[in-house]
Order: sequence, then C-alpha cells, then structure tokens
Amino acid sequence: MFSRANLQKKEMNKRIDIINKNLTQYKEGVTNHKIYKNLKSIKDIAVLMEYHVYAVWDFMSLLKALQSLLTCTKSPWKPVGDSKIRRLINSIVLEEESDIDADKNPSSHYEMYLDAMKQCGANTGPIENFVSIVSHNNIPSVNDAVDSFLNTTFSIINSNEPHKIASAFTFGREDLIPDMFTAIVNEYNTENNLDKFVYYLERHIELDGGDHGPLALELISNLCGEDEKKWKEVEETAALSLIARKKLW
Repeated sequence: MFSRANLQKKEMNKRIDIINKNLTQYKEGVTNHKIYKNLKSIKDIAVLMEYHVYAVWDFMSLLKALQSLLTCTKSPWKPVGDSKIRRLINSIVLEEESDIDADKNPSSHYEMYLDAMKQCGANTGPIENFVSIVSHNNIPSVNDAVDSFLNTTFSIINSNEPHKIASAFTFGREDLIPDMFTAIVNEYNTENNLDKFVYYLERHIELDGGDHGPLALELISNLCGEDEKKWKEVEETAALSLIARKKLW
C-alpha cells in the first residue's frame, strides 16, 4: 500500500512525463537541428561556440536567480523558504559554479567553456566584454540572434516566479546537445585543440544524467505541488525556452 508521500511522488512523475511528451516537438527542433550537419571543421565549431557561450552564461544566470529567490544569499542570514528546496538549489550551484575542470582546478562551467573556446581558437572577446559590463539593469546588445535569446531568458528571470525560472533552467538544459554533437567534436579533436570542449560536454552529460537533471525535476515538483496553474506555466515556459534555443541555433 502506497503512503501519501509515495502517491504524491507518483503523481508528480506523471505530470513531468506529460510535460516531456508535450515538449517533444520543441526538443526535436533543437536536437535535430541542421546546424550539427553543417559542422565541417574546427573553425565551424569555434563559430558555434561563440554563440553557444551566451547560452552557457544565461544558464548560470537562471541558476543564480533561483538561488537568490529560494535561499538566503545576503547577511544577516535567515532561513528562507523550504529547507529541502534550499538543499536542491545549493547542491546544483556547488558543481555549476565550483566544479573541477580538465586540469583538476576549481572552475565554474562558464569559465570551463571560455578555456575551451580559447583552446580551439574561438574569439572570446565579445562574451568577456559583455560579462564585464552586464548588470541587472543593463543587458548589452550583442546581435539580433543573441539579443532575442537573452531577452527571452531575462523576461523569465524578471518574472521573479521560481517555478517559471526552474522550468527554463530544467527543460532548456545542455542535455539537449545531442550525441551527434559530441561525436562531431570528438571526430575533430585530432590535434587536442578541442579536448577541453570534450571534457565540458562529457561533464555536462555526467551531471545532467546523474544528479542535476533529477534534482531539477524534483525542484519543479516541490515548487508546483498541486497547483494546476503553475504546472501549466511550467510547460508554457519550457516551450518558450526551447523555441528561443532553436532560433539561436
């Protein structure tokens, strides 16, 4: 006989399954995008990285927005919100912001990505300049494609609604990068100028499949509970995020 907790978990899993099913067409728009077949050289991959890095950066911004809303990030400290949710968020932050890079040094995933870009000859100047001047009230213009993508993300962040932010964070994750992309990167890693990118991709696959993916889904379940409106908004926000990623590609 199921306990109430088990029944609630079963119901939450059912809701997540329905959302994933309804998002299939949007996910396939990203995972089956023609861009992967057009990666024919190291230079092509470097150009893609120069755009993709903004998705890496905005992913970190989504995470920190969640931490700001759901935990205490200032002094004096006070116990904010649900302790289980605090642990979920802080567990993800630990590895996204302070993971171990390919050289066994502490590093955020954004910084890992910059190192990978530099190694393969991609231009990091625009993103580094962007990050040096960006603020809550000033999202600098990059180009039409990146601007549109970031506008979608920050409209979600500025809603200050944790379940929406968690949706964009969870369903627009880097696990959308298909195996084909990883295979292409490995194929062109003939002179070891992509080995840091390979490490970044493999690390994301490891974390998303092992810990962060399930933790993020649990976070959404805890934030929505039995609120039908929130569950509907989670799906709508996820679709919006996936459409924005496809346009960026």
